[in-house]
Amino acid sequence: MALPLGCSAGGDDAPEYQTSTAEKGRVVSRVSTSGSLQAVVTVDVGSQVSGRIQALYADFNSKVKKGEKIAKIDPSLFHAAVVQAEANVQASRANVTRLTVTAEDAERQAKRAAEVFAQRLISETERDNAVATARAARASVDQADGQLAQARAQLEQARTNLDYTDIVSPTDGVVISRAVNVGQTVAASLQAPVIFTIAQDLRKMEVHTNVAESDIGRLQPGMRVSFTVDAYPGEQFRGSIRDIRNAPQVVQNVVTYDAVIDVANDELKLKPGMTATVSVVTDRRQDVLTVPNAALRFRPDGAGQGTGQGARQQRTAGQAPGGAGGQGQAGAREGATPGAAAARGDWRDRGGDADAAQANERTVYVLEGGKPKPRSVTTGITDGRVTEITGGELKQGEEVIVSAGAAGTGQQRGQGQGQRGPGFRIL
Repeated sequence: MALPLGCSAGGDDAPEYQTSTAEKGRVVSRVSTSGSLQAVVTVDVGSQVSGRIQALYADFNSKVKKGEKIAKIDPSLFHAAVVQAEANVQASRANVTRLTVTAEDAERQAKRAAEVFAQRLISETERDNAVATARAARASVDQADGQLAQARAQLEQARTNLDYTDIVSPTDGVVISRAVNVGQTVAASLQAPVIFTIAQDLRKMEVHTNVAESDIGRLQPGMRVSFTVDAYPGEQFRGSIRDIRNAPQVVQNVVTYDAVIDVANDELKLKPGMTATVSVVTDRRQDVLTVPNAALRFRPDGAGQGTGQGARQQRTAGQAPGGAGGQGQAGAREGATPGAAAARGDWRDRGGDADAAQANERTVYVLEGGKPKPRSVTTGITDGRVTEITGGELKQGEEVIVSAGAAGTGQQRGQGQGQRGPGFRIL
């Protein structure tokens, strides 16, 4: 029979206490998030030259090898550019030959002028002019040599551009995207247009997740991960965290970090772009004393009016582990460990293990003589539904109060019973 708090047992306004038994059980703390599947190495294959697509030798899901030709750009203009560059090289070579002959003749004239000037048969001015002409002729040869080198470089560039009309695969893999069709013109003036996207090896994939900043401190590289995808709702896939990237992602003032998960895909069931619902077990406890999270939030009417420890406990009641009991990931984030609390900043200004332990002190209420009596407890990890009790005054088998409500009509009581889950009872 439910006894009222501060009222007689027979009063119409007597509160009904909903209780649960503190018992031994298993608690598993998890971090839940979502992400997308991607190939470990994905290569965008583009074109370094502009032109019309003449042929395609690969399509979606085609398996390609490194160096294999997968597309062809119309080479007509590039063939013409090579022929023109070859002609320029030939002309430059002939020009070098012509200027070399001229320079040799000018050097002979300068030498002869020097001999005649030694005999005082010509003036010094005439000798100097002959020497200057010879030097200018030699400079013209050097200039022609430079022009020949430029023509050869242009020829090499033209031949390279001609080779670029053959689009080849840079790696072994599978074509997962084709962005052009035969006859389409690609322009590579500002950036290389993407023609194919090739996944190197779909047997090895990775999941990129968005983990909230309140949970990221609970994850470490090497942790085992399980996840599901909508394509196979009854099947769980396994992986492990490879690394946690330090680059934050801020969306609507929510900060998340990318935890990269390695996944084996030997059966090729998983495909790039699939949405993965990820669960990471961060801690687990076996055969420990547990109470529902609702018991940590319960406060009877009139409680917490004093000062000191009691008032502090009431103020921190909203921060109890799993404060949103039964709400999945949110409940798990609010609870767990001092490390998780530190990540939230709840007690980051407190120092030492004593302060950390004090931050996990809570109060639950049990029924004694029909009235709620407080029990100080120390909490551990939570799974969002129940929380581990690591110490304190609570004993196994005691009935902890999870909620209270004024006694109402029979219809109201019936509605209340319909809302109660298994393991709870009305006293």
